[in-house]
Amino acid sequence: MPSPVRVTLRNPLNRQDLFDYWIEPQDHELARDWTQALRALLTSGKLLEKNFCFVGFPDTPRTVEYLCNELNQHTRTINAFFDNYQIEEVFTPDNVFARDYADHGPNHELFNQLHNHFERLQGTVNNLSDYYRRADYSTKYAIRQLNNICHELESLILSRRKVTTAPEWIRPSQITTWLTADRLPLKPQHRQLFAQNGYDRVFGGVYMHWTQIGKTLFEVFRDEGAPTLTDTICEAITHLEYYSGEFDVEWGNDVVYGHNLPWHDQEQDCFRSWLIENNLDHKDINLSLGYLPLAQVDLRRSFGTSDSGTVWKTLTDHLDIYQIEVDGVVQTFDYCWTDDNYQQQQIDLLRPGYDYNSRIKHAVAN
Repeated sequence: MPSPVRVTLRNPLNRQDLFDYWIEPQDHELARDWTQALRALLTSGKLLEKNFCFVGFPDTPRTVEYLCNELNQHTRTINAFFDNYQIEEVFTPDNVFARDYADHGPNHELFNQLHNHFERLQGTVNNLSDYYRRADYSTKYAIRQLNNICHELESLILSRRKVTTAPEWIRPSQITTWLTADRLPLKPQHRQLFAQNGYDRVFGGVYMHWTQIGKTLFEVFRDEGAPTLTDTICEAITHLEYYSGEFDVEWGNDVVYGHNLPWHDQEQDCFRSWLIENNLDHKDINLSLGYLPLAQVDLRRSFGTSDSGTVWKTLTDHLDIYQIEVDGVVQTFDYCWTDDNYQQQQIDLLRPGYDYNSRIKHAVAN
């Protein structure tokens, strides 16, 4: 069995307040490969991405107002740098909600526009855009934040709505990623887990982080109204090619097909029908349909309970990753978004990765 992983969380508003939880990897090849990749990441000293880490927690100090201000700051940075690309949208605590404000849901049209800006400015993992390559360090940083804050803000709005409509279905999660994390080719035996797990997610489950830019088939089905798959749409879809030491933790209650959740079953059934209509096989593991399970948080050892409400309260007070340990390798991440000079810290730490990406693109082009 792979070694357990210890994650130390910190209260971003009281840095002396620490909390540990434990992850127990599963006994399969991908979990073993992931543990080794995580160990290598911790050894490398690379930067943990804290700007998009804890999402879907309704009581986070990173409020709607704070995130809108951050988005507007980053769009101003981008607009000031480029003469031939301008982001015209301004983000406010009013317009990020759906036009039917009574719904209290996210304005999907606005968020889709925002994500489209990011995709055009960033490019893909294998084909960085000319905009991104030309950008200076501050603008590269701002481009990345469009994606991070887009997803964080949308998740926050959804969670705030669920507080009043369905509090048991709040969907908090932890997205644990590093800048310039090494990506390794996904093996055929790894892909078998897509067929075994599908789109099931369980409370405290740990899943492989999606290491690529681009939409999945399920995101196109869900976010774009199940369109007919044209060549143009298919060009924007990416099937998972890589794994890394990165990981996501599901802190929401179980969503499992066939477990008395008719809305989930119906969505999955409709998704499979849509795939068939578009001449795709939902059993094809090369389509990367679902989540790859890696491990499970030991809830009772870590929190003394498996009650989600109690766990959420503890987590809400500690939404900052301070330290991660596996196989005796420890890395400490003693920086936080509440630091006065946090953005400049991030840019300074990111410079080697920005330079590396530009050199790789230049080498490919020549």
